[in-house]
Amino acid sequence: MTDTESRFLVEGMDCASCAAKIDAAVRRVAGVDHVSVSVIAGTMTVRHMARDDVAPAIAQRVGGLGYKLRPLAEGGQGSHGGDRGCCSASHVHECSDPGRQSARPSRADAMPALRWWRTGKGKLTIACGAALVLAYGTGLILPATEPWIFTLAMLVGLLPIARRAVAAALGGTPFSIEMLMSIAAIGAVFLGATEEAAAVVLLFLIGELLEGVAAGKARASIQALTALVPQAALMEVEEGRREVAAESLPVGATVFVRPGDRVAADGMILEGESGIDEASVTGESTPVQKGPGERVFAGTVNGEGALRIRVTAAASDNTIARVIRLVEAAQEAKAPTERFIDRFSRHYTPGVVLVAALVATVPPMVFGGLWQDWIYRALALLLIACPCALVISTPAAIAASLSAGACGGLLIKGGAVLEKIGRVTAVAFDKTGTLTEGKPKVTEVIGFDTSETDVLRYAAALEQGSSHPLARAILDRAESFRLDLPAVAQSKAIGGAGVAGLVDGASLFLGAAQAAGRHAALTAEQGARIAALNEEGKTVSVLVVDGRVAGALAMRDEPRIDAAGGVSALADVGLRVLMLTGDNRRTAASIADRLGIEARAELLPADKQRIVSELRAEGHLVAKIGDGINDAPALAAADVGIAMGGGADVALETADAASLHSRVSDVAAMIRLSRATMRNIYQNIAMALGLKAVLLVTTVAGVTGLWPAILADTGATVLVTINALRLLRLPVAP
Repeated sequence: MTDTESRFLVEGMDCASCAAKIDAAVRRVAGVDHVSVSVIAGTMTVRHMARDDVAPAIAQRVGGLGYKLRPLAEGGQGSHGGDRGCCSASHVHECSDPGRQSARPSRADAMPALRWWRTGKGKLTIACGAALVLAYGTGLILPATEPWIFTLAMLVGLLPIARRAVAAALGGTPFSIEMLMSIAAIGAVFLGATEEAAAVVLLFLIGELLEGVAAGKARASIQALTALVPQAALMEVEEGRREVAAESLPVGATVFVRPGDRVAADGMILEGESGIDEASVTGESTPVQKGPGERVFAGTVNGEGALRIRVTAAASDNTIARVIRLVEAAQEAKAPTERFIDRFSRHYTPGVVLVAALVATVPPMVFGGLWQDWIYRALALLLIACPCALVISTPAAIAASLSAGACGGLLIKGGAVLEKIGRVTAVAFDKTGTLTEGKPKVTEVIGFDTSETDVLRYAAALEQGSSHPLARAILDRAESFRLDLPAVAQSKAIGGAGVAGLVDGASLFLGAAQAAGRHAALTAEQGARIAALNEEGKTVSVLVVDGRVAGALAMRDEPRIDAAGGVSALADVGLRVLMLTGDNRRTAASIADRLGIEARAELLPADKQRIVSELRAEGHLVAKIGDGINDAPALAAADVGIAMGGGADVALETADAASLHSRVSDVAAMIRLSRATMRNIYQNIAMALGLKAVLLVTTVAGVTGLWPAILADTGATVLVTINALRLLRLPVAP
């Protein structure tokens, strides 16, 4: 029988401990092959045998743990082109292709964001609190009923907890917090501490409720990206324009975007120019001016001009969808610290339970202590044993950090990468398209016996219609000055030399200095000027008009506007910064001197890989930054590969991390984010273990009891979560 894949939204799952219980329970369902639970997405994916009885058994098993399941449409937003197909709220979606990716619910699938008092946990907490208040009032009027009335108040909250504890134990998690809580509360009743038992149950429920609220905020930080894409778009059809669901836009469709509207899909501008606010996708603070032929991202905001855009990606594969998918996958990839904490907690909880058993029995049996006192202390130790705060200390910080990075255009693929980036000691940059813009620009226009304006106008006229990078640089410069270009007659390209034609009756030639020398003699002064420009790593095109050298244009692939600042930020924290390029030594030296870094030039891909390996052999932890294509060997050889791709597929899918807006300064931002995250993790671990260590000693000494124990546990969990959420507010842009 073939396997299939079912995917669910899980309501009430707030932390890694919840996910572990669900995972352990579902794996025990007959017919289940694989389970993947995403805390940050609030989803579960199960690969199982294609039998009708498996999905209901999964729902029953998870429901017994106190969580609600809801079928999730495969592919998320737009995966069916707006048609939900075989998916509905009444049955589990089964996909014949389990390899399809997306752990993200669409807006139609997403759980509604309820106020805390309308959630199941909120209602139970309110009911338990009301029962405790009623019991306290009744006890004042009828003191003799106190033991019974407080026991009943306790049972209001404890019965659901105990039911979940039994379900977790049957599902393979005997040492759950619910089980420890149930044993402690029932034991307190038998010891006569009914009022304290009822209060402890209420405090436990309040702590769970606060965990849920905090987890919801962390989850919303990424899910909110979905709301950036508008629900409707104006698609061009034969009869005009028709408003359609954005999720249904096919690749190749043409959409019209009015000024002020959000772009509904990734696409290419066909017509119009406008400033695009890309802050939601790339973190870029100022609008980017874009025109025909340039890419736009779904969720960005159109500025002052109307645009016609050709859709280049379906809704399920647009930039925001891929960012969310990658971040969610990264958040489930455990960091080394998280894996260590998981292993530690598996031994820690049974260990503390054993200590509690010894505390309850050894002093009365060996030293003649009072059984009631030592059993009470042991029950308090059971509450201290809960590892919730410790278990969530690392994943909460990593999830918040990855979310903050994604919202600022920094994609880091998992906790292991996030940890490693902060330890980098050497950074190797590619040149073209990484430290530089990747396309030449005109840096100087020189008029020898013709005005600079005419030199540019004639050169641009000759280059009209050409797609060569140097030609585009000249045309872009002319366009920036809004020059009216004259018509060209008898235009022809001279292979390997340049281009020629007639403009206003004058015979023109534009090409390299050597080729221009065959049309007109260069003076010594002109030759020296051109040679000096070549020494600066610039390419020079010489304009000849009617047999005389009229002028020249110098072009070079210039450093990105933030390159100097980004490199300086890395050097300031003691990192070794290099540039590895296949370009010639003269051009490489020119760029490196301007940026103040070490340069290695005329390198093949294998040479770049070798240099990265040599740096690692010297003891460096190396980050390699490139475009993700021709630098693939070096990216693979580095400890961390970072792609600068402006949202291109290769930048999002290949390297360990990627910068959506291709800023050099993003590398330093990733390092700052990594180091801030590790500080946060260490703070969380210290809070979690520190509180437990103090309470462990004071409880055994008889100083503290059940109340402080449960406060320490729930309080530490809430503190750790809130501390981790601070990373969501961390500024990642320079």
